[in-house]
Amino acid sequence: MGKIAIILGATGATGNLLVKTLISDSRYDKIKLFSRSSAGISSIKVEEYLTDLFELEKCSEDFTGDEVFCCIGTTKSKTPDEETYRKIDYGIPVAAAKLARKNNINTFIVMSALGADVNSSIFYNRTKGEMQRDVAAAAVPKTYILQPSLILAERDETRVMEKVAAGFMWLINPLLIGGAAKFKSIKAKTIAKAMIWLANNKYDEVIVTSDKLQKLGSKYLRFPG
Repeated sequence: MGKIAIILGATGATGNLLVKTLISDSRYDKIKLFSRSSAGISSIKVEEYLTDLFELEKCSEDFTGDEVFCCIGTTKSKTPDEETYRKIDYGIPVAAAKLARKNNINTFIVMSALGADVNSSIFYNRTKGEMQRDVAAAAVPKTYILQPSLILAERDETRVMEKVAAGFMWLINPLLIGGAAKFKSIKAKTIAKAMIWLANNKYDEVIVTSDKLQKLGSKYLRFPG
């Protein structure tokens, strides 16, 4: 029997691409999506659980599988209220990690961000840092925390500043070498492939930055579905 993957955040750019990549991967028989609204992906492999993610514990009986991919995240422009922002970017991933541990799921992969720092004076970075700390504390045996730089993806909504940043990064990416390579922008599809590679291979680092995600995403090409 193939594996069962759990995805939170399948309606987002990276999560959506992750679902589609997993569908074509023969190692996976079932993909469980937990979200507030449908991801709009039709496949015999996909099962959707529409629920309030702030009350994820209520889904404990259905939250079973081999791996959890947490792609949950919002932005300051979409969620200006800091309390709500924290409930999404901190509360949901931490609750998911704890539930994964409770249900003996051995792999937990979560999207964070470059610059995450529990001691930061910047609310966004501090929230991400606290999320990383408490996800790690849940002690799922195989935990990976991804820190991508600017994510390049086709989105339903228009993000003007993100498009401006993407154009700027396209110009400076070739100049970012050595230790600065982690600041290079990265495609959402590459992150999705890197997540699957991590789930199916041994990797010694818990924190995985953009430059490393780029390399791991390329490796996935050697593991076709």
